[in-house]
Amino acid sequence: MSDFLSLGISETLVDKLRGYGIAKPTPIQEQAIPFVMDGNDIIAQAQTGTGKTFAFILPILEKINRNAAHVQALIVTPTRELALQITEEIEKLIANFEDVDVLAVYGGQDVAKQLKKLKKNPQIVVGTPGRLLDHIRRETVRLSEISFLVLDEADQMLHIGFLNEVEDIIRETPENRQTMLFSATIPPEIRKLAKKHMREPEYIQVEKTQGPADNVKQSAIHTTDRGKQAALIHLVETHRPFLAVIFCRTKRRVSKLYDALKAHGFPCDELHGDLSQAKREQAMKRFRDAETQLLVATDVAARGLDVEGVTHVFNYDIPEDAESYIHRIGRTGRAGMTGIAITLYTSANIPLLTMIEKELHITIEKQYTGDSEESQENSRGGKKVRPNGVSDKRGTEREKQKGGPRNRKHSNPIEDRSGQKRGTKAGSDKRRSKTSTGAGPKNKLGEARKSNGKTKRSNPK
Repeated sequence: MSDFLSLGISETLVDKLRGYGIAKPTPIQEQAIPFVMDGNDIIAQAQTGTGKTFAFILPILEKINRNAAHVQALIVTPTRELALQITEEIEKLIANFEDVDVLAVYGGQDVAKQLKKLKKNPQIVVGTPGRLLDHIRRETVRLSEISFLVLDEADQMLHIGFLNEVEDIIRETPENRQTMLFSATIPPEIRKLAKKHMREPEYIQVEKTQGPADNVKQSAIHTTDRGKQAALIHLVETHRPFLAVIFCRTKRRVSKLYDALKAHGFPCDELHGDLSQAKREQAMKRFRDAETQLLVATDVAARGLDVEGVTHVFNYDIPEDAESYIHRIGRTGRAGMTGIAITLYTSANIPLLTMIEKELHITIEKQYTGDSEESQENSRGGKKVRPNGVSDKRGTEREKQKGGPRNRKHSNPIEDRSGQKRGTKAGSDKRRSKTSTGAGPKNKLGEARKSNGKTKRSNPK
C-alpha cells in the first residue's frame, strides 16, 4: 500500500494526519487522491466509514490558492450533521494555517452569523442544498469562480428529494470546475446527473457491498409490532449500553419511541429532521458527552454520524436494504472497538431480512421471543429467549420461582468499561446477560426506576 507522501500529499498535512493516528491511506483514498491531484472528475462508489472524506479534503487543501479571496471549493452534503462533521475534519487539518478558512452553511443556523463569516471570503464552503440556494438568491455567496465541487452522499440527496436543488446549485458554478461525486450506491438518477454535469469522470468502486465489520456481533430478534417497545426496553435493561443508537423508520416513530423511553426513565434524546438545528446540535453534544446514552434517530438524521464509544446499535425498524443495514451497524465497532447490533423484525420482515443476508453473504443469528404462535413455529432451529410481553403471567411466575422480579428495589451494579463492578449493593442482581456490555462511569441505565416498590414500565405498543 502507498503512503500519503507518494500520493502527492505534502509533508505538512502528512504530519497532521500522523498526529491523529492516520499513517496509511484507505483503499478509496489510495485510488481517488491521484485522480483528483491530476485534475480529473471522479465518481467514487464507497460506503460510509471507508475514509472518503479525506479522499477529497486532502487534495483540495493541496490545490487551493490560499491567496485568492473567493470561494474555491464547495462541498454539498444532504444533512447538517454531515456538513458539520466534514467542517470539523477540515478545521483539524488547517489548524495553525492562517491563510485557509472553512465555513459550514446549513439551515437552522443564524443567517446573520453566516453572512458575517462569508464576508471574510473563506476558501472552502460546506453546506446543505437548501441553505446554499438561500445564499445564492441573496447573492451572499458567489460560486462563479469555484474550482472544486464535491457532491457527498449523493444517493441520500436523491432519497431526501434534493436532486433538483443540487442541479440548481451546479448551474451557478463554472463549467471548467473539477467535480467529485461520492455515493454509497449509484442509482439511475445519479448516473444521469453525472453524465449531464461531469467531464469524462474516472469511476472508482471500493467494495460495492461492503460487509459488516468482524468486530460487530449481530443478531436479529423476532417479535411483533405490538411487542417491539417492550422487547427494546428489555434489551436496554439487559445490555445496559454505554452509548446506543436506536434507528426508526420515520420521524413519527422516533418521537413515539423517544417519549416511551423517556417515560420509562432512560436518559435519551431524539434526532430527526423536524427538530430545529439548535436542538439537534444539543442532542448530539449530550450524546457525545455521554450525558444521554440512547439516541433515537432516523437514517437521514444519523447519516455519517461518528461518535466514539457507541457500544450498541438497535434496529427498532428493520432497514430497507443492505446498504442501509451496513450504514446503521457501522455506527458501532469503530476505531477497532467491539460492538453489538440487534435488529427487531416481524414475520412480515422475514423476506427483507433474508435479502439483506443474501446480499451481504452473512447469516445473522436469530432469536425468537415466543410472544406469538407464529414466532413459536419460527423458533424451530433458532434460539428461544424470554418472552417480551411484560404482562406474561408465565414469565412472572418463573421470576418468582427464581427469587423475585427481574428489577429489585436496589440499583443494579454498574460496571466500568473494563468490566470491574462498582457501587454494588448487597444482594445485587446477578442475572446479568452474557452479552451485556459494561457501562462507562456516566452510565445511568443500570438503575431501575421504582414506583411503589415495582419497576415502572411503558405499555408495549
